[in-house]
Amino acid sequence: MAKSDKKKDPNEQAPETALRLLARREHSRLELSMKLRQRRVDAGVIEEVLDDFEEKGWLDDERFAEVFVRQRMDAGYGPLKILADLQQRGVMTTPQELSAVPDARWSEMATRLRERRFGLSDLSEDWPERQRQGGFLARRGFSGEQVERALEATGQTPD
Repeated sequence: MAKSDKKKDPNEQAPETALRLLARREHSRLELSMKLRQRRVDAGVIEEVLDDFEEKGWLDDERFAEVFVRQRMDAGYGPLKILADLQQRGVMTTPQELSAVPDARWSEMATRLRERRFGLSDLSEDWPERQRQGGFLARRGFSGEQVERALEATGQTPD
């Protein structure tokens, strides 16, 4: 049997595999660990590779969080969803990029998202539609107060 016919050992390939994954996009330590585990790499080897990558600066949860927060904000997600998604990816601290955004800016983002999706009509009497739009914004990760402000926006400038 030729050497190229043999299946390569995932433990030997772990550094190359991890580097290939990081070349595509930033990953959190937990994400990269899970992807290597799916490829049947031993836990000890995974820890060794990830520790080495962190020492070299190739793997950094803070950098991952910065990029992730910017991408999710640009995609129209609110702070609660972004924070939950970060925690799901193993980042347990609130990144500076997320905590530095004032609440008023999140409300503006929710209002812009509502306008893009539904328009800015007056919902003061239309409770079913208000509930539908509010549910959409809440699922996108905006707080109750931010949703309320977005629902109160009518697109009309006060005289």
